Amino acid sequence: MRKAFRQADREALITLGLYAFFFVWWTVFAFGLGSGDVEEYDYVLGLPAWFFYSCVLGYPVMTLVLWVVVRRFFADIPLDEAEDDEKGERQ
Repeated sequence: MRKAFRQADREALITLGLYAFFFVWWTVFAFGLGSGDVEEYDYVLGLPAWFFYSCVLGYPVMTLVLWVVVRRFFADIPLDEAEDDEKGERQ
């Protein structure tokens, strides 16, 4: 079961890192492009650029990043303790 805990801890840290990445992404685009006079905003597809890049583009980008990370770094772990106990008794 120890290996499962290590994997779960690793996945939790990766998840927290991805949350931090998305928070930074959103903050940089929302406040970086959104500050200033409203009349000076750039527009993408009729939306203010800060909104487009932080909210509209951010969602598909993060969805793709999450898909890649889950496929590459996350593992399917059996959570059945009975199997681990039997293996532990044999060793």
